[in-house]
Amino acid sequence: MLQNLHVKNLALIDEAEVEFAEGLNILSGETGAGKSIIIGSINLALGEKVPKELLRDNDDTAFVELVFYVDNPEVLEAIRRLGIEAEDETIILNRKITSGRAIARINGEAVSASKLKEVAALLIDIHGQHEHQSLLHKKKHLEILDAYAKDALGDRIERLSRCYHEYRKLEEEWANASMDSEERSRELSFLQYEVDEIEQASLRVGEDEELEQLYRKFSNGKKLMDAVNMAYAAVGAEDGNASERIGRALRELSAVAQYDEKVAGLEEQLADIDNLLADVSHEMAAYLSDEEFDDETYFETEKRLDLINHLKSKYGTTIEAILTACQEKTDRINILNDYDEYLNQLSTKKNQKRQELDDLCEQVSKLRKKESVKLCTAIQESLKELNFLDVRFTMEFVRTQDYTALGTDDVEFMISTNPGEPVKPLGKVASGGELSRIMLAIKTVMAESDDIATLIFDEIDSGISGRTAQMVSEKMNLIAKNHQIICITHLPQIAAMANSHFLIEKSVEHQSTYSRIKRLKEEESIEELARMLGGVEITDTVMQSAREMKQMAARVRENTRA
Repeated sequence: MLQNLHVKNLALIDEAEVEFAEGLNILSGETGAGKSIIIGSINLALGEKVPKELLRDNDDTAFVELVFYVDNPEVLEAIRRLGIEAEDETIILNRKITSGRAIARINGEAVSASKLKEVAALLIDIHGQHEHQSLLHKKKHLEILDAYAKDALGDRIERLSRCYHEYRKLEEEWANASMDSEERSRELSFLQYEVDEIEQASLRVGEDEELEQLYRKFSNGKKLMDAVNMAYAAVGAEDGNASERIGRALRELSAVAQYDEKVAGLEEQLADIDNLLADVSHEMAAYLSDEEFDDETYFETEKRLDLINHLKSKYGTTIEAILTACQEKTDRINILNDYDEYLNQLSTKKNQKRQELDDLCEQVSKLRKKESVKLCTAIQESLKELNFLDVRFTMEFVRTQDYTALGTDDVEFMISTNPGEPVKPLGKVASGGELSRIMLAIKTVMAESDDIATLIFDEIDSGISGRTAQMVSEKMNLIAKNHQIICITHLPQIAAMANSHFLIEKSVEHQSTYSRIKRLKEEESIEELARMLGGVEITDTVMQSAREMKQMAARVRENTRA
């Protein structure tokens, strides 16, 4: 779950820290107080783009940090597979924004925005104010069904996608396979020339690196020899060299070493240096006698490197790549030499792969249809609990004209909200407020099997009131049994259900406007409910209504726990 949010220098927030709790966390406040900034800052920490309007005018650097506690072994393992190690089951995501540039880190390690999003997708799900509009797109319907049916489908979708791409590759190869004998002859001739060119070079893996090292050595041969000569002269080849001076010093110490242990120790150290210097001098002499500049070897090395680099420019950037290209061209020659047999084999492979794809599509479609009945039944029941009294909710299946990576199912949610009316596509029937409730019903059903621990709802209550609002609050409470919920709301019925209630308010300090967030105590929460109920004037009656609303919500929570 999300334990902590820390925000600094974003929009109206100079610095804020929020400790979230388990269950239902409610955020409320006046319009314009900064509720959307909280969700915006969370989105920033999860890898979304940085809108310029979120950065404070007078501050260069903004910072957002989210601290998650993760106790689900499967989620921890999935995060590990992404290369992130949890420390004490804690995952810390943060982003630092400076002059429009954002640096993302996970547990202190810098990561890309894409890696940040991958990890975030395992930890938190944000349902924004307009996400319910995605229900207007049929692609979203298939995504929801596959997420619901993931256990039943197993790895079939992955296998289907892999099979589809293999089939498309064979189809493309078949489409490009037709050529007459003259075309084959021209291609054979060119391929044979390229293979001969590579084979005649007799390449050896690693040869280029050895040659480049040798070439660098030859190119700097004079500089090397001059440096070693001067070093050798200083060590042991000239009068007054280092070896001679150390030898003289050693003889002086040897004469008196018997009189003082410290001097004896110095003599011993100097003797080691004398021996080491003698060895170095010997090796330098050997190097100078062995290393002679060879013009012919230098020329052959340069010529061989030129040949290898020429082949690299044509066939690959490494010797391994060149040899691989040679093998591929040899395989193609074999195909062209027996082209009819190749076409027969390709046709057989393509037909076999098509049959495999057909079988997988059929398996997936059959499982989807079976699971869609369960999903639609569960959503329909959830919709009834959200004041859709005579709703019918189904899913229509149509076969796509061609194969896709997801199979051959074109699916669409269908709904009827009035008795006697036929079911129609969701987008043609539901209003904005109804779409919001339908999405909540879907989230409720999905939450039962969802591994994501934290769900955020940003004003999912738009367009609803009265009895419906009460039902939505009870539904939120139900989801909060197994998930941490963070919800921004303007409805007192939902706010009353909070396990933890936070108030976001705006104030002016030193001629600057700031947003503050604080966790409300029980009595403060009731006062905030009264404000939401009564507006400007909060009477005793309004306070009593708020208190009763809070008590009723407590009874609902108690019954849910039971």
